[in-house]
Amino acid sequence: MRSHFSASKCLDFHTDDPLPKHIPMLRPIYLLACASLIALIFFCLAWELRIAPLRPGGSMLAFKALPLLLPLFGILHGRRYTYQWASLLILAYLVEGLVRAISEPGVVRLLSLAEIALSLVFFVAAIAYVRLTRNSPDSAKGDTGFS
Repeated sequence: MRSHFSASKCLDFHTDDPLPKHIPMLRPIYLLACASLIALIFFCLAWELRIAPLRPGGSMLAFKALPLLLPLFGILHGRRYTYQWASLLILAYLVEGLVRAISEPGVVRLLSLAEIALSLVFFVAAIAYVRLTRNSPDSAKGDTGFS
């Protein structure tokens, strides 16, 4: 009896593109949003654990990166609803950067400016993504999850 097992089928990964094909400017915006969110996650961890923690050895403020993990899956999969609520979530990081840039001196001020920049880049990219996919037929396929 002949087996229907094929090694090439095992290596066939799910490669569906999460982006609508009919919007040419969407790919750079998607990549910008993904890159800035991932960079902000790693930046928050590096800031509070290694670069300038509040206490030597790291501070509990490193947990501020955890809420950024919530929209990561949906952002990477191009889910419009996730872009919508993540654009609101990122405003907390923008405000934190503004407050720390105004109230703290030295290297923390520079780190705050970097946090502001990453937050603004993600916010603008998320809003642009939502606007470009507003009337997309792909946006109407039941994307109501929180991921």
